[in-house]
Amino acid sequence: MGASEEELGPIDVLVIGYPPGAPMTGEAIPILLGLVNRGIVRVLDACFVRKAADGSVSGLDPAELDPATAGDLAELAGASTGMLNDDDVALVAAEIEPSSAAVMIVYENRWAAPFAAAVRRNGGVLIANQRIGVQELLDALDAAEAAA
Repeated sequence: MGASEEELGPIDVLVIGYPPGAPMTGEAIPILLGLVNRGIVRVLDACFVRKAADGSVSGLDPAELDPATAGDLAELAGASTGMLNDDDVALVAAEIEPSSAAVMIVYENRWAAPFAAAVRRNGGVLIANQRIGVQELLDALDAAEAAA
């Protein structure tokens, strides 16, 4: 990786499931690659999980996918720091149903690296971190509007 702790931004793990019959058009991958190309995020690991109709599971590096069907997902080939492993594949596989798939992506929020480094240099430590879901935010905004 070559980056020191001083230069790292927050790291997130994203798991996106595709239930049986989902079109999986690949529309989101060029958007992710655009974020990578602009230096906003850096993909550290990527793994595609496939659960067959019989329940058998395979975890695949994007390099192992057929480019004709994987599309731009193949551009994440080789993104591997070793953070994702067979245990992670098994955890994801347990959450998806047969005839479905998921993609796991570990990425660094490079946009936040200068801020995070400044916090660390000044003795700050992360106490808590939480994501707020889109629906949760929309519900809160609706409630605030109704109360106004």
